[in-house]
Amino acid sequence: MADLIVGIQWGDEGKGKVVDVLAQRYDYVVRYQGGHNAGHTIVVDGHKYALHLIPSGVITPHCINIIGNGVVIEPHALIHELEQFGGAEALLGRLFVSDRAHIILSLHGELDSSLERQNAIGTTKKGIGPCYTDKIARVGLRACDLRNLYECGRDSEQGKIIIQKLSKRLQSFIESLDSNVEHSTATGNEIARLLEENLASLESAAKILAPFITDTTALLWEAQEQGKKILLEGAQGSMLDIDHGTYPFVTSSTTIAAGASAGSGLAPRDIDYVLGIMKAYCTRVGHGPFPTEDSGARGEILRDKGAEFGTTTGRERRCGEFDALAARYACKLNGCSAIALMKLDVLDHLEELRICVGYEYKGRRIEYVPSDLEYAKPIYERMIGWAGKQCKGVKDYDALPEEAKAYITRLEELVGVKIALISTGADRSETIYR
Repeated sequence: MADLIVGIQWGDEGKGKVVDVLAQRYDYVVRYQGGHNAGHTIVVDGHKYALHLIPSGVITPHCINIIGNGVVIEPHALIHELEQFGGAEALLGRLFVSDRAHIILSLHGELDSSLERQNAIGTTKKGIGPCYTDKIARVGLRACDLRNLYECGRDSEQGKIIIQKLSKRLQSFIESLDSNVEHSTATGNEIARLLEENLASLESAAKILAPFITDTTALLWEAQEQGKKILLEGAQGSMLDIDHGTYPFVTSSTTIAAGASAGSGLAPRDIDYVLGIMKAYCTRVGHGPFPTEDSGARGEILRDKGAEFGTTTGRERRCGEFDALAARYACKLNGCSAIALMKLDVLDHLEELRICVGYEYKGRRIEYVPSDLEYAKPIYERMIGWAGKQCKGVKDYDALPEEAKAYITRLEELVGVKIALISTGADRSETIYR
């Protein structure tokens, strides 16, 4: 059986730390969606690792790490990420990439930037959306194409097919770019130049990544037969899900638990336990509805004390109060078995806590998440904080301030799921298990 880690807010909940903490109990850690727009920060003995594509089990020596078919991969971003672990050779045999995962091309990022200028969503402009668009349109390049390009060469039958497919995509990209982009009026010679540049880039990446590319679904099935323990790791958060999030201000993949099967090849019945990850407050990066956002002093405190800056982009995160309605909604979507509550220590500096327990929506009070969340205003319940006391670094539940324990109990009541793990700091060791 496999277990699943999933974010239940707008991302950046601290999933990387939880996966790192729990990875010691597992044999395989699998990333199943998203791309290098995701960022997981892990701190072990004071050393910080920034992960974007590589699963968070990489810090645990015995873990096999898999980038599943639901992930979109920018080859050179992955190669760059490998360098913090000593380069590709250091992870051979411990990292595998699905041969069905789709490849992000350089012009995907350019098209992403162009689309963002036309309709600001708040994307990372890394080409994630356009790559998923190609995937759904059935015109994308996959990791198996990258491997074939390396093993067979561009003059082989497989190589010619790849070149033909890439040439068509480049022409389509050029037609899609707006008039402000240089390539939009490219000549045939320019297309040929772009084709050669992209082929050369793919070939150089393939030399390094080809040994990692395999049928990871078959690998996982074999692991199941051997009784291995598997942990599935999501990226982003449930409120950014393409179907159930705050559309159109969402990511381009299925971020909820349902996406884990499609993105890994494991059947739904193979997933046993779902651990939802949420902060003790809320944050969001980019544009879109965020009812509990605080643009004043409280938001600044949360941003400062919580170091709320994106791992991938460095952007300031929007900060605000805990939204119990959004958390309950996400827990139901994911079928959460339990919750990990992150960054409780960030609230050490607040004398009063606020929890959103309802919305004022079109002239009435509601207690659910509407599809047009931008029209909802928060209704707060207030609790006494524990300013002057400390959760930071506490490793025993009984040692927490009474006000902190009361806050945890109230969140459990409102969300409807047991809080089984509490993080009181960034380091792996600063964790409470209940």
